[in-house]
Amino acid sequence: MYESAHFVSSKTLSGFGGWPMPDHFADYPPQRQILSYLTSFADAYGLSERIEFGTAVRDVAKNADGTWTVTRADGRPSRHAQVVVCTGSQWHPNIPEIPGDFSGEIRHTVGYRSSDELRGKRVLVVGGGNSGCDIACDAARAADHAEISMRRGYWFIPKHLFGRPVDTLAGVGPRMPKWLEQRLFGTLLRIVNGDPTRLGLQKPDHKLFETHPTVNSMLLHHLQHGDITARPGVLRAEGRTVHFTDGSSNDFDLILLATGYVHKVPVAQAYFGDEQHPDLYLSSFSREHEGLFGVGFIETNSGAYQLFDAQTQLIAGFVQDTHRGLPNAARFARMIRSDRPDLTGGLRFVDSPRHTGYVDSSAYTKYVTKVAAAMGWPTEGRPPAMPAVRSKETVA
Repeated sequence: MYESAHFVSSKTLSGFGGWPMPDHFADYPPQRQILSYLTSFADAYGLSERIEFGTAVRDVAKNADGTWTVTRADGRPSRHAQVVVCTGSQWHPNIPEIPGDFSGEIRHTVGYRSSDELRGKRVLVVGGGNSGCDIACDAARAADHAEISMRRGYWFIPKHLFGRPVDTLAGVGPRMPKWLEQRLFGTLLRIVNGDPTRLGLQKPDHKLFETHPTVNSMLLHHLQHGDITARPGVLRAEGRTVHFTDGSSNDFDLILLATGYVHKVPVAQAYFGDEQHPDLYLSSFSREHEGLFGVGFIETNSGAYQLFDAQTQLIAGFVQDTHRGLPNAARFARMIRSDRPDLTGGLRFVDSPRHTGYVDSSAYTKYVTKVAAAMGWPTEGRPPAMPAVRSKETVA
């Protein structure tokens, strides 16, 4: 995790049910506060003593009787009726080929940690996602020269509007249909941000919300102040020179690829498939392998922690009813195999690997709430049984 990383969802909408983020946290918490929050959550719910820290899992294998064997890196096995894989799939970098022969350094941002790595260098960041824009801002401040290359135009959403975290505005006023929300908020962004082509950016080739949101207030600031230059896609490289699709070129020492990740779950790849996004019911339940679940595989347009909370509540409800032999469990098992709801919320997401299996968070939450209510399961965690002392971490 790089030092300048902050959440792109606000603290208001990022906490687990029953354990909201503390009031003294920043609107968009930095990584140190997120670590503090997760530690306090684990302590409050008695999880810390149940976690095997410093232990890697080598393999998850299905047994003939339907149980699962988890083998640790040191060879120790354990058998379980159910396994929840929470490793996520954003660990294995997608590294596109840059035609030509670049003589400088090329590396993926998965290994980037600090702006100190950029000092004294001419840096090109490739990619317009949230991490790419964050790191481009680091380069704007620390590098000798900084540029960012994007193949397409994006909608840049500021972190604050009208003095409030932007993701909290959706709950203000009456609920609107998605097409109207796109139109009104898109117009507002055009007023706030102006014409992106003035800054060397491309106009978006898609409607608002049809790609993963880029929530960043600082990239446009640095472009406006000449701290960084925007370029279109990379065409080829020759020596230290990078040529772009608009015919322009420049020399660089370092190319940082903020180009996303490929789906891999090495500990259980055979059960999650080779596709970019695994076919999991509600992004959590294996359709083919009973007793196998995943948390952290959902791709959506909002903060993830509240959705993780809802997923874990569903998993817990299903496991509990399965152990009790209740009819709900058999009913839900049939839904896992056959129910394929449309969770796009009416949005037409762009055709890209990142958006394979992508869901609209509002549509997802609405459907999960409906399913959970029918089963009698909660969708939000409860406060811990015993009060716990929250972390004393303070804002520097």
